[in-house]
Amino acid sequence: MPHRCSIDQAVDQVLARLPAHIHMGLPLGLGKPNAFVNALYARIRSLPERRLTIYTALSLGRPPLGDGLQRRFLEPFVERVFADYEELDYLADLRNDTLPANIRVEQFFMQPGSLLHSETAQQDYVSSNYSHAARDINAKGLNLIAQIVAATPERPDHLSLACNPDITLDLLPMIAKRRAAGETILMLGQVHAELPYMPGDAELPAQDFDLLIDTPEQRRLFCTPNMPVTLQDHCIGLYASTLVRDGGTLQIGIGAMGDAVAAALLARQDDNDAYRALLEDLDLNPWKTLIEREGGMDAFAQGLYGCSEMFVNGLLALAEAGVVRRPADEQGVLVHGGFFLGTADFYQRLRQMPLEQRKRFAMTAISFINELYGDEALKRRQRRDARFVNTVFGMTLLGAGVADQLEDGRVLSGVGGQYNFVAQGHALEGGRSILLLRSWREAGGEVTSNVFWQYGHCTIPRHLRDIVITEYGIADLRGQTDSEVIARLLAISDSRFQKPLMEQAKKAGKLARDFELSARFTDNTPERLEAIRARHAGLFPEYPLGSDFTPEEQDLLRALNWLKSKFKLSEVLELGKAALDAPEPQAYTAHLVRMGLSEPQGLKEELYQRLLLAGLQAAK
Repeated sequence: MPHRCSIDQAVDQVLARLPAHIHMGLPLGLGKPNAFVNALYARIRSLPERRLTIYTALSLGRPPLGDGLQRRFLEPFVERVFADYEELDYLADLRNDTLPANIRVEQFFMQPGSLLHSETAQQDYVSSNYSHAARDINAKGLNLIAQIVAATPERPDHLSLACNPDITLDLLPMIAKRRAAGETILMLGQVHAELPYMPGDAELPAQDFDLLIDTPEQRRLFCTPNMPVTLQDHCIGLYASTLVRDGGTLQIGIGAMGDAVAAALLARQDDNDAYRALLEDLDLNPWKTLIEREGGMDAFAQGLYGCSEMFVNGLLALAEAGVVRRPADEQGVLVHGGFFLGTADFYQRLRQMPLEQRKRFAMTAISFINELYGDEALKRRQRRDARFVNTVFGMTLLGAGVADQLEDGRVLSGVGGQYNFVAQGHALEGGRSILLLRSWREAGGEVTSNVFWQYGHCTIPRHLRDIVITEYGIADLRGQTDSEVIARLLAISDSRFQKPLMEQAKKAGKLARDFELSARFTDNTPERLEAIRARHAGLFPEYPLGSDFTPEEQDLLRALNWLKSKFKLSEVLELGKAALDAPEPQAYTAHLVRMGLSEPQGLKEELYQRLLLAGLQAAK
């Protein structure tokens, strides 16, 4: 049985039983035992003769509050949603480039955009596929695994890896070999009171843990609030939903575009007439043959099976609605997942399920989810007609996808499992890889294209190009010539950028000099989509999977996003004009109270109030 101890005693045990250099593996995302990690970090910081290297990914922290209007909005929200969640001390030091000299943190995936300006994090980033992480961490000399676990009275002799069996299950046979050769490798767990107990592969006998912290963690699990789903996202999700084949397999990721795909599939199932009417208004004629061959628009008669490295809120919502209902096996598994992370409501819905029902959501090793080798025949049977749906922030006209890194080399997030799923889309009979892309973005009043002629980095090489979807349609790139790939991506680009992109392709000799876009694709504008939304308002919910924001906060978030997109906050003249055009305060009394601006004190707060009113008026 494990040695039961307090957090401080666990630190003592680790320091006593392991060599001077501790190599600690922590789960990706939710599964970190933050209190223990902070205690060990503090102890080793004070012991210069000891060293600590942390191997992990997706170190989660509260969003930075910032200044001005952003801070006024975020501070009460963060206090309410994250409550007493314990921050990781090493994460704050990473952000500030103040890690102690005897401690390093190597990550293979970062919370998107959060460490762009940390030289330490950027230098110690490891570019590994998710499915290779266990191999790479083990090779570094891993000698401590620490994570939160779940317990249940129904299984008193077992603990569940719950949210994170992903890498741990792949590590166990590796460390067993090293232990057999005489190495000391410790496995530490701490029960978290809020963590749902997930049965099946995620369960381990309690005796498998060397150290078990005997006081269950009571503080809040990290939550990821559902963010608003924009018009762009909804249109992307609608097109993607038409390529999902009944009886097939679905993988989707976290974020607004993943939520949009789930929302569109729910509409396809629950309100098929309205769903079809909207698609007719969008005009699917250019892709009618593709949709008939690869997907469909009917409600689901057989249902889907979910196979996704991340078990997301959208997959749970689809299962609750009966869209995800095709069992993968005789055990009745509806979704295989490697890790989960979501809203507080998502965790609660899992906790409230009977244990037998939770078995339908089988948390397992990432090697099972992200690769075909190992049980390949079984996986091929289960993953029929698979649609692997992932997001990118950029795409070259020749079909290379950009999702993890900027041109200058700074890493936004990481490749994670995206490459794995793209490769599976090509390797599986009937499988397709679908990359979702917002065709344009706006910041500080400047609108730029997310479709480029060239980019200094790619996540998905162009030889693996398959299906790309923007808010303007679908580009089927598989097996196409370079000139046809360019033409198809131009057809789903924003019309404001089609001409210069076309000219670049022609100048490079990759597109015929006399090529012209069909008139059908020359009105790819936000205004056309806005008009369609106005005719089908019920199918464009801003928060299709629920929201942690109050109604006033939803309005405020919309207003702040509008201000951020339209103005460079350093441009005093532009800000002054926006303030002059603002409506009277009486129109938004509750919103001003929420932001502490109902009675502005001084010129600065008066400007904040007028800007906020302008944003509320513009974004309503």
